[in-house]
Amino acid sequence: MLPIQKELDLELWKKQLMADPYLSYLYAYPHKTAYRELDPPLSLPELWEKEQGESFFLYMHIPFCAMRCGFCNLFTLPDRRDDVHEQYVTALERQARQWAPFVTHRPASRFAIGGGTPTLLNEALLDRLFVIAEEVIGLDLSRTSISVETSPDTVTEGRISLLKQRTVDRVSMGIQSFTDTETTAIHRPQKKAEVVRALELLKQAEFPILNLDLIYGLPGQTMVSWLYSLDSAIAYEPEEIFIYPLYTRENTFLKPEQVLASGHDIRMDCYRAACDRLASAGYVQYSMRRFAKPDVAPVKELLPFSCQEEGMIGLGCGARSYTRNVHYASRYGVSYKATKSIIADYVATTDYTKADYGFVLNMAEQKRRFILKAILHREGLELASYEQRFGTGALDDYPELYLLIESDLAQIANGILLLTDQGLAYSDAIGDWFISGEVKDLMKEHVLL
Repeated sequence: MLPIQKELDLELWKKQLMADPYLSYLYAYPHKTAYRELDPPLSLPELWEKEQGESFFLYMHIPFCAMRCGFCNLFTLPDRRDDVHEQYVTALERQARQWAPFVTHRPASRFAIGGGTPTLLNEALLDRLFVIAEEVIGLDLSRTSISVETSPDTVTEGRISLLKQRTVDRVSMGIQSFTDTETTAIHRPQKKAEVVRALELLKQAEFPILNLDLIYGLPGQTMVSWLYSLDSAIAYEPEEIFIYPLYTRENTFLKPEQVLASGHDIRMDCYRAACDRLASAGYVQYSMRRFAKPDVAPVKELLPFSCQEEGMIGLGCGARSYTRNVHYASRYGVSYKATKSIIADYVATTDYTKADYGFVLNMAEQKRRFILKAILHREGLELASYEQRFGTGALDDYPELYLLIESDLAQIANGILLLTDQGLAYSDAIGDWFISGEVKDLMKEHVLL
């Protein structure tokens, strides 16, 4: 008998865990809603001099979109004005120049530009981001994996040509649905014809990796319409497809009752149908969300980088930066008024060398993060790597992990703790269950402005 069996009824625990698969989406740990004011503020030069990873990850955040989708609670502002974009990029460059002296002691092996919609910027400003990366941060683009997010309405021949010249490896485009009535329902003025136009341009460009994002559980969506969108995406043979369950959160246009307007939550059914359809099309599942062709490989000779994503250099308002024991960022808002105010403060800032808002990870939180970042992916947690890093065993530190094994949500194979197919389906519930009580309490206390 494993030790955890003495503590609670396993069948009841599993039933409770599976009762609500979509409590929260744990895309980072600790979640940004757990961040608080750091008093006193931390000196970034002192913080970064301790980072000893082989290489870093450079991320630039562009917090502008043409519109805010009904499900979106990301840090983004609907604003198309070139002068506003230029002021922001100028501030980002000022931040980069102040950070360069203490973040360039290690090379960056990955570079991502996200948002928002980075390709909402005009070509000159978009190119300026690559100039900052090269000339200020010192990136060698020939040895750096580069990813850029886009949207159908901002895909143009000029922007594609620029991304090709800058050796972008991966372009990720959010489509969400190929059905006009579904995109209208989520306040996204996107037509299928526009999506097709953008996809044809991207396919002609032959980027090494094209990623397409879809959402299941949209208002009015049926299994038939979901599989229609999925098959439409597969027809373009993208190297990656990400599928996301619809979440409704504070301060979004969509409300929880709209997800269940039909009286039945179809999200788990959609997920399972998608797993089958994608597998039959030759895609391999790497997480609850990510499916990719098995032969996708980098075309560059890349520098090594830890999958735990420490050494994340986040430039721009809304970007998060990760060191081993401190995560920090700007304040977080969702409403138009709050987001606009936070961006205005960022643009007006003259000194970016202090971290005044974030989360300090003690050893227990570092361990939890290491486990979560591993088990929520198909590769799983290599138990020897955990022990090598922390000097203790993961199952000794967190015997509650035995619950996953005993309930057939996880297994240990060749020294690796990994989720089963059923466990992957309930990844969001498992992530929500495993986060610490302190982080969960902070997230509950957070008020999104």
